[in-house]
Amino acid sequence: MNRGPQRVNEQSKDFFGALKRLFSELKSFRVAIYFALLVAASSSILAIISPNRLSELTDEISYGLVVKKDNIETITNNIQNNLNNLDVNKIMTSDLNDSDKQLFMSTISTNSEALLTLPENILVYVLPTFNIDNVDITTSDQIKYLSVLSSVDANSDVKELYSKIEELPESIRDVIKPSMNMDKIIKIVIFLICLYLLSAVLSLLQSYIMAIVSNKFAFKLRDNISKKINKLPLKFFDKNQVGDTLSRVTNDVDTIAQSMNQSLTVLVSSITLFVGTIIMMFYTNWIMALTAILSSLIGFVFMGFILSRSQKYFKARQKELGKLNSHIEEVYSGLLVVKAYNGKKDSDIKFDDLNKKVYDANRKSQFLAGLMPSTMMFIGNFGYVAVCIVGALLTHNNVITFGVIVAFMTYVRLFTNPLNQMAQAFISLQSTAAASERVFEFMDEEEMKKENVKTKLDKTKVKGNIEFDHVKFGYDEDKTIIKDFTAKVRAGQKVAIVGPTGAGKTTMVNLLMKFYDINSGDIKIDGVSIKDLSRDNIHDLFTMVLQDTWLFNGTIKDNIKYNRENVSDAEVRKVCDVVGLTHYIKTLPNTYDSMIDENDSVSSGQKQLLTIARGMIESAPFLILDEATSNVDTRTEELVQKAMDRLMDGRTSFIIAHRLSTIKNADLILVMKDGNIIEQGTHRNLLKQNGFYADLYNSQFTK
Repeated sequence: MNRGPQRVNEQSKDFFGALKRLFSELKSFRVAIYFALLVAASSSILAIISPNRLSELTDEISYGLVVKKDNIETITNNIQNNLNNLDVNKIMTSDLNDSDKQLFMSTISTNSEALLTLPENILVYVLPTFNIDNVDITTSDQIKYLSVLSSVDANSDVKELYSKIEELPESIRDVIKPSMNMDKIIKIVIFLICLYLLSAVLSLLQSYIMAIVSNKFAFKLRDNISKKINKLPLKFFDKNQVGDTLSRVTNDVDTIAQSMNQSLTVLVSSITLFVGTIIMMFYTNWIMALTAILSSLIGFVFMGFILSRSQKYFKARQKELGKLNSHIEEVYSGLLVVKAYNGKKDSDIKFDDLNKKVYDANRKSQFLAGLMPSTMMFIGNFGYVAVCIVGALLTHNNVITFGVIVAFMTYVRLFTNPLNQMAQAFISLQSTAAASERVFEFMDEEEMKKENVKTKLDKTKVKGNIEFDHVKFGYDEDKTIIKDFTAKVRAGQKVAIVGPTGAGKTTMVNLLMKFYDINSGDIKIDGVSIKDLSRDNIHDLFTMVLQDTWLFNGTIKDNIKYNRENVSDAEVRKVCDVVGLTHYIKTLPNTYDSMIDENDSVSSGQKQLLTIARGMIESAPFLILDEATSNVDTRTEELVQKAMDRLMDGRTSFIIAHRLSTIKNADLILVMKDGNIIEQGTHRNLLKQNGFYADLYNSQFTK
């Protein structure tokens, strides 16, 4: 029933076998694919490297935003050491005068803390000048430093602390004030920009390469399928639905191309990113690595629980949706019957029931599916929070720097995204395996046997004699349809083949056209066996007009001249006059140049006349009419019948007919039953015999 493209089965019979076959078919593209995969992995590696450099940049900037604690500690330690390790003998043997020495001794003997009240000429020996970052910190600078910081306590806020720094001597401010190493920062920024640009270029390059490869491979597949179709025997199309074959050419090939273009490189880059991120996290800090991984895994366990619960609802949705679509298709295709039998109410009740089931399945599945983005967001945010908390504790204890926290926030994103991408890529590969399996099943179908013939009949010289010599044939080896068919047809005869359904009428025509090879016996054209003739040669000798009409998207003239060269417009008009199409064509806007296709509002009779005209314009020695006038009215049928009688003059014609009134003027009528000719003769002679043909003919008029 379904003649359109069908949905691919998402499950392959042999997943790894299908992928192995697919990659073997890609051997001419392997170098490009391997290069694209290498580029994709390199792009991921560059993305993995960047967080550590970003951490370094963050630390460098943060260092430039706060006072230089190291220099403050150095100044404080130098002053404290000088005060604690005071060398009295050195001072007493110095160039100080006796009064200064006596003052020094009396001061340290009464209160060592009073040293700072001594004159500066004495203090230069107590707090000598020292150098930090090429800046001299003099005795007076040290005294001022101690005086200012003595007023700072543990409860002082940052603003008060920075205001006190402004009171310090200029030399000390120069060595402790916040300052950034711009040269180093610029180098890191340039490195990161180059890293990101190179990663983007590599990503773009692999996308470009895979786009070319996938499209070329899809082109190659479609080309091979197109060639394969022409090599398949007709029995393949008898056993397989048209929609299924179309789906292999369109949906399945598109699925393979899309998966190659996206999923393959995504899978490689995701695996590289996932493994590389884990390695880099443990390399940076194992405590933070465990924090990031465990916090993410908790979320993924929750997401796995949701997926396991939602799977049954997705299956139910597809099942119920299939039932609803089937019901809609049945009702729409048989709408006239539904209306004629007042079946609308029952149809609506069934539709409402099926629609409600689809609604319930959709509501549950979509609700659970809607939790996925929220869950992924929760996983990311929970990982960020865990990293920030643990990172803050480690930073407080001087285990890591603030930049490491920034790096791990990036690592959390790099760790969670690949898991989701790998899951999507794997699902896509499942579809690809199923699609490739279907495509290669089609490509592996048994082809028609290759012909090694040298004989060729010139259709301009063929007389038109045909002989059926004890022909036996069956579509299946164990079921013979044509059991022993023998008949001789002379050139120019009009031969009608009649009989009940299943008698083998159309089968005989298919054998004559060599659509199928006969099991035994022979068919000869002018004494030459069709076994010694190519199929193309035989098809060139016959013109066929079938019951099923077929029009392609083109003009009226092109449809009539289909696949025929050197046909003049005058010949087309003449054929249309004979068939009775001229009046209809003149009603069209552009007459013979009017565009038409199967979707246009053309009646069945007009379509049939167009196909008859197409067959009549061919000057082949043999003509086959398979119930060719079944879709035209009685008046048109009489006109066409007379026209065909004139055009069949001099041709050997075979007419398959169910309405026996249309073949009364045939030269020879072959009556078939159960694959055999049981009667033959003219219409009048067969009626006189009062046999099977007479029963068939008279049954048309029985009430």
